[in-house]
Amino acid sequence: MRLKDFLPFFFCLAMTIALSATARAETLSLVGFGDSLMAGYQLPPEHAFPARLEKALKNKGLDITIANAGVSGDTTSGGLARIDWSVPDGTKGVILELGANDALRGIPPEETAKNLEAMILRLKERGIAVLLAGMMAPPNMGADYGARFNSIYSDLARQHNLVFYPFFLDGVVTKSGLQLEDGMHPNGDGIAIMVERFLPTAEQFVGSLQKGE
Repeated sequence: MRLKDFLPFFFCLAMTIALSATARAETLSLVGFGDSLMAGYQLPPEHAFPARLEKALKNKGLDITIANAGVSGDTTSGGLARIDWSVPDGTKGVILELGANDALRGIPPEETAKNLEAMILRLKERGIAVLLAGMMAPPNMGADYGARFNSIYSDLARQHNLVFYPFFLDGVVTKSGLQLEDGMHPNGDGIAIMVERFLPTAEQFVGSLQKGE
């Protein structure tokens, strides 16, 4: 058989290898979508949660970017109003962190749950996976409000089969040395603790995206 008879085979093989290499080299694009806790209130951009988490994941050998779509003061209704244009096409996954301001304002938990679910559904309709970061109501809101609010996140994660991190401020809340003077927002050291605790869940999420789950 002449060499030219093999050329189509070699061409197809080369294209397959090239496409496979391109797929492997594609940077995974995530968005951190939330309020001031995500935005990095009073912190330099490079010290905000998305930037610090991106660096931690890259240190694990992952080719990834995490855009910061946090808006200070945002409620779940505000997030719902901007979710479509704040998360660009090509995004593979969103870390969804909202609800703290709802609780501070005493917004009915049922409304918070409705808004969060609407955001989850909109993202899933676009083929974008969601990692849901939970929040807890402040104790001064009362036991009844707290019970209704705190269960929102685990319920939604279960109903929509989401990767779930139970409490975004885990390890930081009530610890003055890890907070700004307002006693609410994490400082740079606090963000470091949050990232350290969040990292295993983030790795699980990225792993599921790489597998196409």
